[in-house]
Formats: sequence, structure tokens, C-alpha cells
Amino acid sequence: MPRSLLALFFVALLPLGGCMQTTLSPSTDASMTARDRQLLARTPYAQANVPEQFLRHIVDYPRKEQPGTILVDTDARYLYYVLPDGKAIRYGVAVGEEAMAFSGVARVGRLAEWPDWVPTAEIQARLGPYPARVTGGPANPLGARGIYLYVGNKDTLYRIHGTNQPEYIGQAISSGCIRMRNEDVIDLFDRVKLNATVVVLPPGQSTQVGTGPSWRG
Repeated sequence: MPRSLLALFFVALLPLGGCMQTTLSPSTDASMTARDRQLLARTPYAQANVPEQFLRHIVDYPRKEQPGTILVDTDARYLYYVLPDGKAIRYGVAVGEEAMAFSGVARVGRLAEWPDWVPTAEIQARLGPYPARVTGGPANPLGARGIYLYVGNKDTLYRIHGTNQPEYIGQAISSGCIRMRNEDVIDLFDRVKLNATVVVLPPGQSTQVGTGPSWRG
């Protein structure tokens, strides 16, 4: 792109509150195991055309959360993984409808690859019937990874997880958990640490940070 056009592109983004950089991020493909590639090749759904703004980006992050923190902006349908030096990785997510969504501060209490799904009694009553346990795999609603949210030592029953319905990324849907594209939750899973802080903003407290992406994948 000619320098003059590139400069105009930067200027056009300034009203949105972000500044483009030239930072690159490690490839997500490097995070995938042989099992991941095998199972993702057998997904029973078509790959969704996720809008550009909900693809993975590195963005400016002016908030004060410590590196390693996860922040979920439920209004904007974004999840941020906080990096050092005022940056974050921003992922598009699907969130729960307002009455069913978790909000507050939690911690990562458990991490699981291709987790089994055990539908709660509430899910069974509202959306079932389902088997008592659904084995992990590409047709499982939890997708490739599960990040389990705890408050103290108690499981909140809310998760950040993959999905077999990527077409819902960027939306609020009936399930209260936080869904990500499978390739994105694999990327996040390999970065986040057990006991990391997770901040889930309630509706009406959107934080429009990092609107100037520097890298996507």
C-alpha cells in the first residue's frame, strides 16, 4: 500500500480510539495438537463466515488489568487476554442472554482439552433431553477447550469454551456460557494460567478498548 494511503487509513481509525501497530502474534496453528487437527477435520458444521471485527486481533489496551487476566465485554461480544505493555489479544465471542449470563470476577479453576459436557438440570429442563454426559469431540457443544470459572473454590458452572455453532459468534444467545471459535479457544487455552483472574463485565458496562487492530488471524 502506498505510504499516502496508509497514512489516511491510520487517520480514519483515530476517531475510533485505536492506533494501528505492526506487531505480529504467534500462529494459532502452532498451538494445535495432532488430535486437534484430526477432530477439527471432522466437524459436523460448516465453517461460519465470522465478521472481521470478531476475528482475533492484537489491540491497544488502556485498562489496568494485569497481564494474564481475561476480560469479557458482554455488550461488545469481545474477550480480551491482557498482554504486557498496554496490549491485549481480542477475540470475538458469543455470550449468554442478559438474564442467563454470568458477570463479576472469577478465576480459572480448571482447564480441559476436548471436555465432556454434562448438561445441568436447568439445561435439561429448558433445552433437553440430552444424554447425562456427552463425550468430548467436534460435535460436543463445549468444543475444543473448556476454561472453567470458579469463585473461591466453587464452580460457577459457567465456562469459556469452544463451539460447534460458530455462526453465533458476535451474538447473545440462550446459553449463559462464553463461546469462542475452536481455533481461538485453543489459542487462549495455551496462554491462560490456572487461577488467572477473569473479569466479566455486566450488560451496560461495555469497555470499548483496543478498537485499532494490529494483527488478525
